[in-house]
Amino acid sequence: MRDVAVIGVGLSAWGELWDRSLRDLFVEAALNAVEDAGVDSVEAIFVGCMTGGLFAQQEHIGALVADYLGVAPIPATRTESACASAGAAFRTALMAVDSGNHDVVLVGGVEKMTDVDGGGATAALAAASDQEYEAFHGVTFPGLYAMMARAHMAKYGTTREQLGLVAVKNHENGSKNPHAQFPMKVTLEQVLGSVMVADPLRILDCSPITDGASAAVVCPLEMAEKIAKKAPVRVTGSGQATDSIALHQRKDLTFLESTAAAAARAYDMAGCGPGDLDVVEVHDCFTISEIMVMEALGLVEKGQGGPAVEAGETALGGRIPVNTSGGLKSKGHPVGATGVAQIHEIVTQLRGEAGDRQVAGARRGLAQNMGGTGASATVHILEVA
Repeated sequence: MRDVAVIGVGLSAWGELWDRSLRDLFVEAALNAVEDAGVDSVEAIFVGCMTGGLFAQQEHIGALVADYLGVAPIPATRTESACASAGAAFRTALMAVDSGNHDVVLVGGVEKMTDVDGGGATAALAAASDQEYEAFHGVTFPGLYAMMARAHMAKYGTTREQLGLVAVKNHENGSKNPHAQFPMKVTLEQVLGSVMVADPLRILDCSPITDGASAAVVCPLEMAEKIAKKAPVRVTGSGQATDSIALHQRKDLTFLESTAAAAARAYDMAGCGPGDLDVVEVHDCFTISEIMVMEALGLVEKGQGGPAVEAGETALGGRIPVNTSGGLKSKGHPVGATGVAQIHEIVTQLRGEAGDRQVAGARRGLAQNMGGTGASATVHILEVA
């Protein structure tokens, strides 16, 4: 078993990129990561992609990206875990290096979501829910998360304003991120007055449709100290877990069991707890998601996510900054790429390269990536080597 480090990270452009293809986006992110790492070759590729077939009519993603990177015949494998596809790819890459099967591995994710209309995008994303019990009956993801929000509000007294403050905070952070799709600041009044999507969630509670790719280069820590162009960031904890895919089968609509289980494994592996973290990236596909993930990670007690946001505990300069990148809400959410984009932000923070959104003295960070309504989750802990 070997210690594993991230030695390079990269992103493509993110947004509504009508003139860019899925393969173009991944190649851009991959080349940026390889350049950042200072290496000239990789031995394997793992790439997350949720619904290339439904969004871009393109399956066989592994072979596609290896071909257009010009690195065939190295092995290239696609991973899928809905919106946690890139998080699962990152975990798989870690195991490939940890086991000794490969030394230098490229890992990332990609999604081209704007090649279909709004109805097509809704249908593609619904593939991450239970088709027979949820999607067939017309329940969309905003609808599912709205049910979770209503349950949380009823059980804990979480307020509509607290949900809105998640969006305000994340857009404030995103305004400092040159990679963000929607870097504009928003006010609480704007969030509360935006178009209703699924009560209580409004359009400014929802992450956008995004084209984009992310990438990272990982290798053994011992090798990283010799070949990396920049200071390596060690991966000290990794966890992955699942839960019932349909909401009606869960014991508690207000708690994300898969995130809690994945976090427990990652904390145990890293030898730390939630109180030891300096910066956290979580899967805020909807504002209620960030609040529930904070509770599942143990950053706050159950039911205290909303009050923590309202008190400024999760803002830059707060007790535990959450989603310094702007999160999915402001930075964007190309679903298959989000997990490694979160790794990109944590690495950037631990290197001290985050500019105006830098968390002072950050030495340990966590990235939580989630599929569907939490039917799958990955959690990774990274530290300054």
